[in-house]
Amino acid sequence: MDKETLPRWGWLLVGLFAMGIVASLLNATVIGPAGVPEQFQVITVITAMAPVLIYVGIWYDEDRQRYWEHSREHVVGDLLFIVAGAATGSAIALVAIVGVGLPRFVQDIAAMAAGFMLSWGLFWWRNTDLYREMGER
Repeated sequence: MDKETLPRWGWLLVGLFAMGIVASLLNATVIGPAGVPEQFQVITVITAMAPVLIYVGIWYDEDRQRYWEHSREHVVGDLLFIVAGAATGSAIALVAIVGVGLPRFVQDIAAMAAGFMLSWGLFWWRNTDLYREMGER
């Protein structure tokens, strides 16, 4: 894939759209029939989209290309931390607010914020060297 084909936001949009479709298919074929309430199915979407939000930036930024020099195990471990963080953060947020009576849209936004922040925080915790130089500039 050529970085110059689309700007960063274009790759981000394509990735998020693709993962949204994958998550919706998973919800329709597995998660929904398993009996998970519809208000909790947003966790699947958030979990699928979190790696896109993190990895598009790392892939696109020239000063972060050294990340790809890590071992395959390290990258897979990071991916597992991102997925686990997104699922855990969004689930905790939803469990805390689902009975409060907030509109579904607000619940989804709160779950997205919590899931994405926890997943990025776990990624940052494992890769502080990627972001250390930003603060020193």
